[in-house]
Amino acid sequence: MAGDTPQNDPVGIPAANTRISRLHRAALHAVGPITTAVGSLVAVRTEQPHAVLTFDDGPEPGGTDRVLAVLTERRTTATFFVLVRRAQRHRALLDEIVAAGHEIGLHGIDHRRLSRMGRDEVRRSLADGHAELQDLLGARVRWFRPPYGAQTPSVWRSVRRQGLEPVLWGPCAWDWLPLTEAQLAAEALRGLGRGAVLLAHDGFALEQDGADDAPVPRIDRADLLRRILDGMAERGLAGCSLTQALVHGTPQLVPWFLR
Repeated sequence: MAGDTPQNDPVGIPAANTRISRLHRAALHAVGPITTAVGSLVAVRTEQPHAVLTFDDGPEPGGTDRVLAVLTERRTTATFFVLVRRAQRHRALLDEIVAAGHEIGLHGIDHRRLSRMGRDEVRRSLADGHAELQDLLGARVRWFRPPYGAQTPSVWRSVRRQGLEPVLWGPCAWDWLPLTEAQLAAEALRGLGRGAVLLAHDGFALEQDGADDAPVPRIDRADLLRRILDGMAERGLAGCSLTQALVHGTPQLVPWFLR
C-alpha cells in the first residue's frame, strides 16, 4: 500500500473507511486478472469504455426518482440493489426502475449486517429476500450486494448456495457523508476507469431498515449523478448496468471478507 499517504485520502472521510478503501484497492491491484472460486465481483475486465453504475438502499421517493430522471436524460443504464421491504412499500418506484430498462439486484430484506447474524438466520434472510424480490419482479434476480459490504466466508457461502452472485465495488461516491456534491463527485471519480464498479446510492437506509448509520445526508442526488456522469464523459467512459458491461466483458473476482 505504498504511496497511500494521508494527503491522498478522501477529504472529510473517516480514517477507518479510508483504510478499508485502500485495502480494497490493494486487493484489486494484487489480484489483477485472476479469478477465484471464493471471489466476489468487484470489476469487469473489458475493452469497452464502460463503467458500471450501481445504486443501493432504494427505492426511496425523492432519491430514486431523481436518479432515474438523470439516467433517462443521459440515456444511461444502471444496476439498483434494492431493500425488499422498501421495494414492497414503494412498488411503483420499483416498477419505474424496471420500465426504464435498468437492472435489479438484491441488497437484503432490510439493511442489517449479515456478518452479525447466525448462519441459519443468514440463510433464511437470503432465501426469503430472494424469493420475495423475484415475486415482485416476476423475473430472476442474479446479483446480491451485502449491506455495508459486510461479508464473512460463511455469508459468502450462503449467498452462493442461494444461487446469487455477490457484487461489491471499486470506486465509491461516499454519498452518505456530509460533503458537497462537488466533493462527492470528485471522490466517485477517483480510480474510476474502464470496467470499474461504482458504488453510489439512490436512498439512505434508516433505523427502521435495520441500519446503524449517521444522520440522513442533505445532498442533491440528481446533481451529484450529473457531475459524476460529466466526469466520466471527460474520460471517455459511458455508464451501464452490470449485465450490460458483461456482454463484452468478464467478471473480475477477489476474496472480499469484511465484518
